[in-house]
Amino acid sequence: MNNYKPVNKAFSTLRQQILGPGAVAYACSPLGIMATVEVLNIGQKLYEGKTKEVYELLDSPGKVLLQSKDQITGGNAARKNHLEGKAAISNKITCCIFQLLQEAGIKTAFTKKCGETAFIAPQCEMIPIEWVCRRTATGSFLKRNPGVKEGYKFYPPQVEMFFKDDANNDPQWSEEQLIAVKFCFAGLVIGQTEVDIMTHATQAIFEILEKSWLPQNCTLVDMKIEFGVDITTKEIVLADSYQNLKDVTPEGLQMVKKNFEWVAERVELLLKSESQCRVVVLMGSTSDFGHCEKIKKACGNFGIPCELRVTFAHKGPDETLRIKAEYEGDGIPTVFVAVAGRSNGLGPVISGNTAYPVINCPPLTPDWGAQDVWSSLQLPSGLGCSTILYPEGSAQFAAQIFGLNNHLVWCKLRASILNTWISLKLADKKIRM
Repeated sequence: MNNYKPVNKAFSTLRQQILGPGAVAYACSPLGIMATVEVLNIGQKLYEGKTKEVYELLDSPGKVLLQSKDQITGGNAARKNHLEGKAAISNKITCCIFQLLQEAGIKTAFTKKCGETAFIAPQCEMIPIEWVCRRTATGSFLKRNPGVKEGYKFYPPQVEMFFKDDANNDPQWSEEQLIAVKFCFAGLVIGQTEVDIMTHATQAIFEILEKSWLPQNCTLVDMKIEFGVDITTKEIVLADSYQNLKDVTPEGLQMVKKNFEWVAERVELLLKSESQCRVVVLMGSTSDFGHCEKIKKACGNFGIPCELRVTFAHKGPDETLRIKAEYEGDGIPTVFVAVAGRSNGLGPVISGNTAYPVINCPPLTPDWGAQDVWSSLQLPSGLGCSTILYPEGSAQFAAQIFGLNNHLVWCKLRASILNTWISLKLADKKIRM
């Protein structure tokens, strides 16, 4: 999406002489340090839009370079203005947003940032639909829906679609219109399944961004995105996001630039969380190590650090409570997972002596498992530890606890819900083919 400038003219000329006219060297460092240089063998321009250019990468089939322009548009490109520095600001915002979504588990057309004004992405065939998601009724929605009050809240957020057609001012489309036209991109026909996937993905992406901006005391009112079909994987991926300029006066341009800069200063904070978290798995015996490793792996999928400890509440209660105390004194929010078979005293003992959440995850055996589980379920009064039989489930429950205050964990949970839904939708389509 963004402009990619040679490191310097002399170096660029030398590189042209060595590698030929299609190869240009660019600094792929946020600071533009000469020591970090990547050679990109750039081919023909594949596309030029209102604010970006797309070039093929000859040495990376299926990948493209997206360059941003120092240009901003409004009124479906009826108004165009040069805005110095906009390319770098836009690129930073786009890369951070795509990285946030990708790390959460959302499929995006993003590989890596290169330089100040460009990034590399999978090549996609774009679906000419703008997907708009709103939490609050404002702007054009009020004009199209007279009688709705400014500020009306949508629960869940409302999704609308608009066909990209500048000549007709991007008319609003229904699902039925989109399905009826039978678009085909990269060999994928856009039918009911694909429309449903994009609708659900739009809502999930909005909710992830909304949750991520909350720690910055920012409210996400609405957003506009586009999807594309990856020409290699044939999957639908998020491929673009943007906003148009409504006021093109010089004062308006400077205000827009100032707003862009404000967002760019804070967007990197979306990739971090001020809230730490930790899962501590306490096992009664090393024979349960395999069970505990599954918990640790599942925690890793949510970006949650996990430590494994061995302690036996019946035979060494003093040591069990000492280990517990290690994790109460450093201020890091912690969830304890107790892994003990037969008579589970570990979870109840921990739960009775800490204010932190405790989850029982007993490794049940075929012989006495049905009886053993009651030691985890039938607890003395005053204890509140839950019981989850599957290792992955205990990790997910811990993630849901941390997700209340850690937006990165919450984002992974939300993306996981979406991806599970999509996998079921695709499986249903496949079985009907």
